[in-house]
Amino acid sequence: MRTSENTSGAGRIERIEALAPEQAGAVRELLAAAAGADGREAVSEAGRLRVRPDSPRAGVRHLVQSVDGAVVGYAQLEGERPGTVELTVAPAERGRGLGGALVDAVLAEGAGGLDFWAHGGLPAARHLAERHGAVLVRELRQMRRTAAAPDAVPLPAGVELRTFEPGRDEAAWLALNALAFAHHPEQGSWTERDLAERIAEPWFDPKGFFLAERDGRLVGFHWTKVQPDGLGEVYVVGVDPAEQGNGLGKALTAAGLRHLILERGLPTVMLYVDADNAAAVRVYERLGFAVHEVDLMYRWAPSGER
Repeated sequence: MRTSENTSGAGRIERIEALAPEQAGAVRELLAAAAGADGREAVSEAGRLRVRPDSPRAGVRHLVQSVDGAVVGYAQLEGERPGTVELTVAPAERGRGLGGALVDAVLAEGAGGLDFWAHGGLPAARHLAERHGAVLVRELRQMRRTAAAPDAVPLPAGVELRTFEPGRDEAAWLALNALAFAHHPEQGSWTERDLAERIAEPWFDPKGFFLAERDGRLVGFHWTKVQPDGLGEVYVVGVDPAEQGNGLGKALTAAGLRHLILERGLPTVMLYVDADNAAAVRVYERLGFAVHEVDLMYRWAPSGER
C-alpha cells in the first residue's frame, strides 16, 4: 500500500508498506547491482527476505527512490524508537546527491530516532551518517577461518546431538531461540514466519542444523549455512542459559565446523559477532577466526532528543 509520496530534484521517493511485484523485482535488481559493486550486501538477509511482493510485515516500511521511472535508491525501515534502517543507491547513480535525499526522507520517518546500518563500513555510508549527526553505537564483526577442522569436543554428560526435523522441531526451537537470545532482540524475536522463510530458502539443509537435547528437551543448537559463493557459515549458535559454562557451546561450535569442513568440503567458514561480546570473540579467536570486515550501526536522534 502506498501511503505517501515526495518529489525533489533528486528523484521521487515513495513510502510503501507492501511492494507490488514490479517494485519488488526492481528493488531486488538494485540490491544485486549494489552487492556486485560493493563486494557485500547492502541489506541484511532478514531485510532481503522482506523484499517480496504483496507481503507486508508489521512495522516495516519501504522507501523506493526513482528517476525517470527507474529505481535508483532503496531504504527499508523497521520498528520505531529507534527504528532500524538499511539503504543503498544504484552504483551508476552515486555521487549525485541521491543518497542524501534518501536519508532526508528516512529521517522524516524517524520521530523516535533511527539506527542506520553501514554494512561493510563503506566510506560513503559512514560519511552520510556522520554528516547527519549520527553517532556510532555498534560494531558487528564478520570473522573468517580457513583451516583444518577442529577436533571433536565431547558433549556434556546427559546431552545428545541430532539434526533438525522440519515439521517436528519448529516450536521447540523457537522457544529455545527466544530464551537463548532474550537480550538480543534481532535474533530472539524470531517468529514462526521468520523460521519458515529460512526453511523455504534454497540454502536450507536440515543435515547442517544441529540440536542438543537433554532428556528429550532442546538445550542448544548450531545452525550452519552454505553461502552461494561456497563459504560456510556459523549461522547461529544458541544455548539454554541453564547450560551455560558446561562446554555445550564449544561442543556445538566444533560439531558445526566439522560438518562444514569435513562433510561439505568448505575450508573457509565465516560468522558474525558483536565486537563488545568479548567472551565470544575470544572463543572464536582461539578457534582460528580473524576479523574480515565490519558492519557499523549509527544512531540518529531528533535534535530535541540529543
